[in-house]
Amino acid sequence: MYDLIRRLTQWLGLLFGPGTGSHRAGAPLPVPPGPPYLCLHLPVRRSPYCSHPPLDATESRLVRPYLVADEQERARQRRRRVALVLAADFGIDLDAHVVGAQRAAA
Repeated sequence: MYDLIRRLTQWLGLLFGPGTGSHRAGAPLPVPPGPPYLCLHLPVRRSPYCSHPPLDATESRLVRPYLVADEQERARQRRRRVALVLAADFGIDLDAHVVGAQRAAA
């Protein structure tokens, strides 16, 4: 059992190592040409869920509804303030039917 480690590593190297190179693959076999390729133009696939035409961007208003409501409320408040200022300038008493007049006068 002289040089056991060296003999064992040599044997494992021969067992798991790369080949000597004497066994090589031959020339590849020629592949026969397939049938000629026919190019068929198929119609464009359309989804059944979207059958309506695309939207026109000029016709649709892309504004969130709460923004429109907020702008309308601010316009109402502006009109009320103008009415109150004009009434105060001319010394006109406001009736109770003017919305918000009692809060502003108090």
